[in-house]
Amino acid sequence: MPVNNRIADRQDEIAGWRRQLHQIPEILYGVHETAAFVAAKLASFGCDEVVTGIGRTGVVGVIHGRSGPGRRRIALRADMDALPIVEETGAAYASLTPGAMHACGHDGHMAMLLGAAESLCETRGFEGSVVIVFQPAEEGGAGAKAMIDDGLMERFAIDEVYGMHNIPGLPLGHFAICPGPIMASTDTFVLTLRGRGSHAAIPQQGLDPILAGAALVQALQQIVARNTDPLQSLVVSVTEFHAGFTSNVIPETAVVSGTVRALTAEMRDLAERRMGEIAEGIGAAHGVAIELRYDRHYPVTFNHAGATAFCAAVAAEIVPAAQVDTAVAPLMGGEDFSYMLEARPGAFIFVGNGDTAGLHHPKYDFDDRAIAYGASYWVRLAERALAGA
Repeated sequence: MPVNNRIADRQDEIAGWRRQLHQIPEILYGVHETAAFVAAKLASFGCDEVVTGIGRTGVVGVIHGRSGPGRRRIALRADMDALPIVEETGAAYASLTPGAMHACGHDGHMAMLLGAAESLCETRGFEGSVVIVFQPAEEGGAGAKAMIDDGLMERFAIDEVYGMHNIPGLPLGHFAICPGPIMASTDTFVLTLRGRGSHAAIPQQGLDPILAGAALVQALQQIVARNTDPLQSLVVSVTEFHAGFTSNVIPETAVVSGTVRALTAEMRDLAERRMGEIAEGIGAAHGVAIELRYDRHYPVTFNHAGATAFCAAVAAEIVPAAQVDTAVAPLMGGEDFSYMLEARPGAFIFVGNGDTAGLHHPKYDFDDRAIAYGASYWVRLAERALAGA
């Protein structure tokens, strides 16, 4: 159950690409230098087609199998964007862009997929076509949706789609996956409380939005504690409370905001509905008006059962089966690959990054030793999925 020999032999060169990309982190859709690097590599490998500007700055490469295009096409996706974080790794290849860094391993994701693309172009050991997708704006910009809206699935006739993410804490040489929800939906809420300001020494003349806001923060916790089935997963986190400007004035307004994470549409609906009901009740009890703005962002990342079993089997051809967790607990973080899994069947898998700092941490760094496992997985997945296409 070895890694791909071609990938292993080119490990150092692929790691060099990763470190080059690490030095030029770009945010959201502004991944112009990154996309140019990726497109140039794909062209140099001999991809049959390289298309830029999909979903604004996305890049797509198409690799046909030994008999030409064939009738089946699968897509393999990597994300390209970085985060607005000041790097603290001290690495020789640290970010050269002030205030930005690859703190989520997207540099590693790109390197692994580039390594796989090079190998697939060399061997063509499959029928049909592999569509290599490099996506911008995963970190809050819904770049996957932008590429889909720009015709990604139809233009490239994609039948199935697959994604991968590194996970700190999961040992190197390990994979983890599960059917159904594997990552949560990501929603945000803003509750604006409007009362009546007054001098703090005569509070009876005002309608205090801070007092109402404090009650609101506490009451929101009952959504999970008392309205949700304990066997269901839901997170309601208040992360901001803004009110007041001085010590002797009760302000007119307060703002309470935060995030909601869920693993099912039902829990997502429950959270939004109960939040509105609680706001109405607290507002009436305190005599203040409370306005709720609830914004739905990434949907649940939902792995299709057949594709999940297939991916687990592929991973077990790269590493021993004991190193493939097929029932990993879902994460309550979000991932916009969810849009792609809504559009086409497929699955999302985790690959181990070892004992490193956590994702989105200024000391995080992708472990280059993971490249051989991730790139080998991509190559084997393509060969297996398109064996008789």
